[in-house]
Amino acid sequence: MSARLVILFVVAVVGIVLAVDLAVAFAFDAWNRPAVEFWSLVAVVSVATAAAIGLAALFRTVALRGGGGVVARELGGVLVPQDTTDPRLRRLRNVVEEVAIASGVTVPEVYLLPDEQGINAFAAGWSTSDAAVAVTAGALERLNRDELQGVIAHEFSHVVNGDMRLNIRLIGLLFGILFLTIIGRILLRVGFFSGGSGGRGRDGNRGGNPLPLVGLALVAAGFIGVLAGRLIKASVSRQREYLADASAVQFTRQTAGIVGALKKIAGLPTGSRMASPRSEEVGHMLFGAGLGLRGLFATHPPLAERIRVLDPSFDPAELAELSRRWAVEPPSGMAEDALVSGVDTGLPPPEARTRLDAESVVAQIAAPTDAAHRQAGALLDQIPDDVLARARHADQVVPLVLGLLLAEDPAARVSQQAVLAQRLAPETAVAVGRAADELATLHPLLRLPLAQVCFPALRERSPAERQQVLDTVFAVIHADGRITVFEYCLSRMLYAELYESIHMRSRLHAPQRRLAEGATAAAAATLLAVLAQTGHADPAVAESAFQAGVARALPGRPLPYRPPARGVLDLEGVWSTLDSLAPEDTSRLVQAAVDVIGHDGGMTVSETELVRTVCALLHCPLPPQPAALHR
Repeated sequence: MSARLVILFVVAVVGIVLAVDLAVAFAFDAWNRPAVEFWSLVAVVSVATAAAIGLAALFRTVALRGGGGVVARELGGVLVPQDTTDPRLRRLRNVVEEVAIASGVTVPEVYLLPDEQGINAFAAGWSTSDAAVAVTAGALERLNRDELQGVIAHEFSHVVNGDMRLNIRLIGLLFGILFLTIIGRILLRVGFFSGGSGGRGRDGNRGGNPLPLVGLALVAAGFIGVLAGRLIKASVSRQREYLADASAVQFTRQTAGIVGALKKIAGLPTGSRMASPRSEEVGHMLFGAGLGLRGLFATHPPLAERIRVLDPSFDPAELAELSRRWAVEPPSGMAEDALVSGVDTGLPPPEARTRLDAESVVAQIAAPTDAAHRQAGALLDQIPDDVLARARHADQVVPLVLGLLLAEDPAARVSQQAVLAQRLAPETAVAVGRAADELATLHPLLRLPLAQVCFPALRERSPAERQQVLDTVFAVIHADGRITVFEYCLSRMLYAELYESIHMRSRLHAPQRRLAEGATAAAAATLLAVLAQTGHADPAVAESAFQAGVARALPGRPLPYRPPARGVLDLEGVWSTLDSLAPEDTSRLVQAAVDVIGHDGGMTVSETELVRTVCALLHCPLPPQPAALHR
C-alpha cells in the first residue's frame, strides 16, 4: 500500500507541475521565446514547484514527529488524565487500557475532542510508543460500553497493523500538494496591490505584471491538489476501513458493538461529522466520514454497506425507524450500559503449568479474542487500586517502573540499589526500593499489564527526565548478571519503549532481513539458546529443546547448541537484528521460541508471560493467553 501511495502522490505532483508550467509559460509569453529560454523557464518552474511541494511536505512531516498527540491537539483534543475520576472519562480510559492489554501493545495516550458532537474517533502515531487515540464528545455521550469498545478496537487495528504510520505520513504528503494554494493566494494579493493585471502591455504585447496570473494558476493547481488529495485518501482509506471493521469484530468477538456504533452514526443528525477546520486533513484516519463526501472522494464506504458486511441480516429501513426514535429521545451511552458479571478473576498459582500450541500463538498476534478482552479487564481488576493510581500519575510513575526491574535475589538487589543511589535523588531511590518491596508480592501475570499501564504517564515526563530514566534502566539491568530471563526481557521492553518515545523511532523503512541470513540466523540461535538454557536445567533437555526450535525456525539447517557464556545478557546483541525480520520469518521465530520454552510439555505462568514479552520486543504484540486466568 505504501508503494501505491507513492505512485499516486507522484502522479498528482507531475500533474500539478505541468499545470503550473503551462500557466507560467502563458503568463511570461514563453511560447514566443527561443527554445533554449523556453525550456530553461520550464525547467526552473518545474524544479521550483516540485521543491516547494517537497519542502512543504517535509516541514509538515517533521512537525508531526511528536506523534499522535500532536494530531489530536491540533484538532482541539484534550488529554484524558490517567487518574481521572469523571465516570465517562474513566470508562473511556478503562476501555482503552483493556483493549491495549488484550492487544499486547502499550497503552496509548487518550484524548477527548470536547467540541465535536459527531460520533468519531481516530488513532495516530508513528509507532506504538507515540500512539494516541482520540474520541469525540459525541461518541462518549452516545455510545454504550460495547459500542465504545467496538470503535476503540477498530482504531487499535490501525495501530497494530501499521495503518496509522501510513495515515500520518499521508498528512504530510498532502500538505505539500495543498501548499501551492497558499503561495498562489499570496501572489494574487501582491500582484493586485502592485497594480498589475497580468494582461497585455500598452504596445499590445504581454508585458503586464504576471504575478496575478501566476497566483491564480497556483490557486487552481492547489484546487487540483485538493481533488488529487481526496482521491488519494479515498483510494488508501476505504478498503482499510472494511478490514478495520472486521478486525474490531475479531478483537471483541461480537458484532453488536461496532454495528451499534455505525447505526447511531447513520441515525443521529450529527452523524460522524467533524466541525474542526482540520478535519479535511485527517479525514482518511477517522472512524466515520468527517466531511460527508461521496462517490470517488468518499474516504469511507457507505454506512449501510459497512453494516451489511458485518450483519448480513441488516435491513436499511431500520435506520429510518432509529432516526425517528432518536429525534424524540437521543440515546445515552451511560444509560444503556449494563453491569456484566460472571467473570472469574482468580489467578492461577505461579507454578501452574499449561500447554501452548506454536501455531495458535502466532494466530493470536495482533488479533485479541473476546476472552483476551475479558482477561485484560480481569487482570487490571487484580492490580491494587493505589498501584494503578500511581501507574497513571506522571509524578509517581518513575519509582513504580524502576521498582518492577529490581531482582528478587538479595545480592543482585544490592548492586541495583547502589546504581539507583548514584543516579537518583535520595528520596526517589528510597521510593524505588519501597515500590520493589510492594511489587514483590504481585502475581507474575500482573507485571506486564502494569508496565503497559505505566507507559503513558512516563511519556508525560520531559524528554530529559525520560532520558534519565532510560539511562537508569540501562544501568540497572546491567548492574548484576544474576537476573532471570523474564526480568531481563521486561526491563529490555521498558528500555525499548523509552528509547522509541524519546527518539521517535519508526520501523516503517527498516530493511527486512531474512531468517536464513548469516547474522540473522546467528542472532536467532542465540535467542533460542538462551531460552533453552534458562528454561531447562538439564543440559541434555536444553539441547533437545534448542534443536526443536532450530528445526522450526531454520528447517534443514541444523546448528550446534552452544550454551550462552553470559546467559541472558547475550541477548543484548540480538534485538536490533531480529526486530527487522520479514513478517513471515518473525512468525517462525515466535513459533520456535514457543517450541523451546514448552519443550518439556508445559509452561509456567512466568514462561507464558515470557513468550508475550519476547513478542513485544519483536514488535508483534501477543494478547494474554486463554489459560492465563484460573477458571
